[in-house]
Amino acid sequence: MKTAISALALATALFAGAANAADLPSHKAPPPYIPPPPIMTWTGFYAGLNLGGGFFASNSSNQGWNWGWNNGNNSTGGVIGGGQLGYNFQVTPMFVVGVETDFQGTSLGSGGGNNNNWWLFGGGFGGGAGTARLNWFGTVRGRVGITLLSPQLLVYGTGGFAYGEVQRNSWWNNNSAVQTGWTAGGGAEWMFFPNWSAKVEYLYTQISGTGNNNNNWLWAFNPGWGLNSTNNRTRFHTIRAGINYHFHFGSPAPVLAKY
Repeated sequence: MKTAISALALATALFAGAANAADLPSHKAPPPYIPPPPIMTWTGFYAGLNLGGGFFASNSSNQGWNWGWNNGNNSTGGVIGGGQLGYNFQVTPMFVVGVETDFQGTSLGSGGGNNNNWWLFGGGFGGGAGTARLNWFGTVRGRVGITLLSPQLLVYGTGGFAYGEVQRNSWWNNNSAVQTGWTAGGGAEWMFFPNWSAKVEYLYTQISGTGNNNNNWLWAFNPGWGLNSTNNRTRFHTIRAGINYHFHFGSPAPVLAKY
């Protein structure tokens, strides 16, 4: 009898312990950690292409002659196109600095008519159809910008070094030289998709000769008024649109903020 009572008590205790265990909370594995999305940033290298147009400024000049630049009867504008390479660094959420270099081919030029006349002892001489062209140019510029309306919109100013090949042809001489100078302007760039941005940009550029006029077989045909004279200044405006691919090495592509 005692044995039966002991067995019954043991069974009751085991049943009660199992019931209490069933009431305890279960220990499930914690959910996997999902890191927050990366913050939108302009920092990194980029490369791209651009296309636009340009025209010579009315104050492009030569010390003695006005060879081809300012003829009202002929176009001084043309198409420009090329590529750019640069690096941005986002100092703060609103402040971005960077450096960019680009190289452009152009069709900027004009036909001369009688605009290459010059005067000697009060009498006219010359005439003929002189032409002036900017065959290519390039720049190396700094950029400083801010993100005003959204993290994806960068409004910036830019300026720096410029260089280009200027060519002038006439009935008595064909002349070309690489001139150097400066450029300044500004633009806006929109990060419309991770790693991709589009921009529009304006630049004013002035390049001039280096002072060495011995780039022709006969000095008389390239005197101090020639293309390589420091008094010869080529000034032009350019407006271009472009697209850039941004290389975010070692980090995920930035996630665009949603509004």
